[in-house]
Amino acid sequence: MKKIIRTATSAFLVSALLAGCGQAAAPASSAAPAASAASQSSQAAAPAAEGPIKIGMLEDLSGDFSLCGTYKTHAMELAIQEINQSGGLLGRQLELIAPDCQSDNQRYQEMARKLILDDQVDVIMGGFSSASREAIRPIMEENKMLYFYNNQYEGGVASHYTFCTGAIPEHQVMPLMEYMIENFGPRVYTIAADYNFGQLTAQWVKRATEQYGGEIVGEEFLPLSVSQFSSSIDKIQKAQPDVLVVLLTGVTQSSFYGQWATAGMDVPIATTINIAQGYEHKRFDPPACANMYVTAQFVEELDTPAAQDFVERFHALYPDEPYVGMEAAAQYTGMMLYAEAVKKAGTTETEAVIQALESGISFDGPAGKVTIYGPTHHAIMDIWIVYSDNAHNISFKQKYDQIVPDWLEKEKSVDLTKDSPNTQFTP
Repeated sequence: MKKIIRTATSAFLVSALLAGCGQAAAPASSAAPAASAASQSSQAAAPAAEGPIKIGMLEDLSGDFSLCGTYKTHAMELAIQEINQSGGLLGRQLELIAPDCQSDNQRYQEMARKLILDDQVDVIMGGFSSASREAIRPIMEENKMLYFYNNQYEGGVASHYTFCTGAIPEHQVMPLMEYMIENFGPRVYTIAADYNFGQLTAQWVKRATEQYGGEIVGEEFLPLSVSQFSSSIDKIQKAQPDVLVVLLTGVTQSSFYGQWATAGMDVPIATTINIAQGYEHKRFDPPACANMYVTAQFVEELDTPAAQDFVERFHALYPDEPYVGMEAAAQYTGMMLYAEAVKKAGTTETEAVIQALESGISFDGPAGKVTIYGPTHHAIMDIWIVYSDNAHNISFKQKYDQIVPDWLEKEKSVDLTKDSPNTQFTP
């Protein structure tokens, strides 16, 4: 297959992609010094030059989030290759510029400025952690840069320039907690990563738990550097919950599951990230992910023609990639939604593309039909409750069709087609 076009002069291009977590990417040079405010403003306002449409991508090919960053990068490359092979957009080929952000938020900021000011990209996609997203979102606002966050997250972002194609609590937490309380009981214990994703998602868990007649019997937030969970497991045992909600992220915190399995507690785990994001059911020996329930828009095992076709095409291009996770589908779909919006707008001009996206652009992709909901800039999508048994076999317990992400509109009076508060709302 043809390789994706790369910028010949950029010192930040990805020279080697990782096949999994823990492998280091080739070193990249440091970012260029930031331009002056006046220079930044004039450069940001400069019209796009003739030539390829430039797609900027910020993902983690090394560091704590490289496992997901790698397959998200591969998914973007697949999407761009397929678009280019079908003739490109508006008669122009796409060019991907993709520095490794190394799971470092300061580098995210440096690379965002480089993509905007030096490379003058037409759109930026990427970011795994919510902390990374919030590190660069002000830069997108300042420079009026169209930004796609193609990742599951805690919800609430309301910005004119930001579009979110991943699953949010309305898709995941609300149906998950209704299902768990109905099937296993009302007592809920939450253990979460101590940053905005874990904290805000835990607020959604509390809201959903109370709405469906349950109670929070324990809640704990742990730094991303924590790898030993004996004291946390002891607290969970003493609380005697009916359901354990786990919102831990990153490679280090994933050691919880083996330690939990060793403790031998027979409590079902509810999560919005594990299996679907980090494919722990493949990476860890059973029964680390036994009795685990996750709400997801996509997993590699999803047995639909669209999902299996995507997995086949993905592995044909990247045969050494161990798993096609949920965020691969979101990244691929985000790129395709942008492409559809550019076609409708007839231009890559930012405001015209935003108007096209807000009109309700749809794409039938790996996870089924995904549609941008204009008032909130989030995505209407299908959601599955995915189950992992004692042997880590995957099955599907329930499907929720075309969930509309309208909480911002209904409860916070947000309509981004009319006005942008440029903030992140919390439940």
